[in-house]
Amino acid sequence: MTRLLILLAMLVIGIAPARADDISAAARGVVRVVTVAMVEDEVVDFGHGSGFAVGPNRVVTNAHVVELAARYPDNVVIGVVPSEGERSVQGRLVAVDPARDLALIEFGEVRLPPLTLYTGPVDDGAALVSLGYPGNVDLATAGSAADFIRPLSPVRSQGNYSGARSLAGTQVLLHTAGIARGNSGGPLLDGCGRVIGVNSAITRADDGDAGFGFAIANAELMAFLREAGQAAATVGTPCTSIEAQMASERAADALATEADAIARREAAQRMAASRADAIAEARAANERMRENFVGIAALLLVLGALAVGAGGLLYQRGKQREAMWAGGSGAALMVVAILVFLLRPGFDPERAEAMARAAAPSPTPTPAAVDPAAAQGPLICSIDPARSRLTVSSVDDVMLDLGADGCVNGRTQYAESGRRWARVLVPDAEQTVSVLELDPATRTYTNTRYLLSADRMEQARALRREVQLKQCSADQAARAALTSQQSAIRAALPPLPNERLVYRCRPASAAG
Repeated sequence: MTRLLILLAMLVIGIAPARADDISAAARGVVRVVTVAMVEDEVVDFGHGSGFAVGPNRVVTNAHVVELAARYPDNVVIGVVPSEGERSVQGRLVAVDPARDLALIEFGEVRLPPLTLYTGPVDDGAALVSLGYPGNVDLATAGSAADFIRPLSPVRSQGNYSGARSLAGTQVLLHTAGIARGNSGGPLLDGCGRVIGVNSAITRADDGDAGFGFAIANAELMAFLREAGQAAATVGTPCTSIEAQMASERAADALATEADAIARREAAQRMAASRADAIAEARAANERMRENFVGIAALLLVLGALAVGAGGLLYQRGKQREAMWAGGSGAALMVVAILVFLLRPGFDPERAEAMARAAAPSPTPTPAAVDPAAAQGPLICSIDPARSRLTVSSVDDVMLDLGADGCVNGRTQYAESGRRWARVLVPDAEQTVSVLELDPATRTYTNTRYLLSADRMEQARALRREVQLKQCSADQAARAALTSQQSAIRAALPPLPNERLVYRCRPASAAG
């Protein structure tokens, strides 16, 4: 059944899964902004730039891109053309700040994945990426005006951070990621796909001068959004590659495994020494017991001999009756002495080993399957930055309530995955697939996130519809089916995720 579902996943996708890419994930929220000026139903002006989502239905662009719309709102139509999908939508200006050269546009009918703003420092020479719709590329490739309102992935260009400057009183970032007219309003990204600025202008490159781009700094952008009442996702975590994080995680796992192996070897050595000591003590006790038996037998033998000797003397003196009693008692004592000697205890090494094992039991092996009783109850899980690859998500604590049979928060059924509980979440309102895993033994909670394109997200949702278990269940057969269905979804995901968030959990009562 599992093979069939995985094969179905591959057939749905049609190709091998592509690698998750932070820049491609950011490109999902990049748009082309088009302005069309109309006078008496005749197009008198046409312009376009770029923009990016800061909310599901709001995008940021440059003020100069929508200057005509701000001046003549009744005569200029704003079009928002997503990078994915099949159509463009109409937008309206919500806020404009000509001094900062920023504008906020609202639209309906579609929802876009918002980009995250990076609030940390940018190192000199850091690699950067610009996304947008440069006009010189459009002039070379567009066949008609309709191509400007057809969804198309943005153009990617790479460069480096060249320093901070002030341009007409506005904080800007200087960079070498190639941009042109049409890139205005598009995002300038770090290597993890977080926005560090809004592309706004370029220097002239006359007589062989090197060309530079200017991007409005995030400090200006955040102030503009704050004044416009628009919330935005922010993160200050430095950018690291998923490969580096996973290599670090593997190294940490290897160290933990080695430490566990060393601890087990040392415990085994201590227990072996303890057993050896117990066996030696048992042997010594046995020798003492044997010596006691031999001593008692010798004593009885001597007493018996003395009694027999006394019987002989009494017989010589004519005391036959007393002689018979003395001689019989002596003989009996000698027989008992022989029996005591013959019945002295021997040494049984197997019995001594069994007693030693009981005194020093072997270490409990690592469980291969979920321990149903481990870590049950309410948990508070806090991010472990050293083990996480975090690019766009928040670092808020996560509240979990693990019940019997992998029921989480009283409504979501997790399936057995080795010694962990696991669930793959494929939401309708977000272009993200999350693989959630909870290890009760170590109280470690992991959220592995894949930021997918619209097409791949729809494919994942099609596979999710095959999942029949919609609520918590104690039925092992149903959970086994859930495991197989989740394997099919996992097979459809890229080999590497965009984010891996690792949390350390503790009982809520202890935290309280």
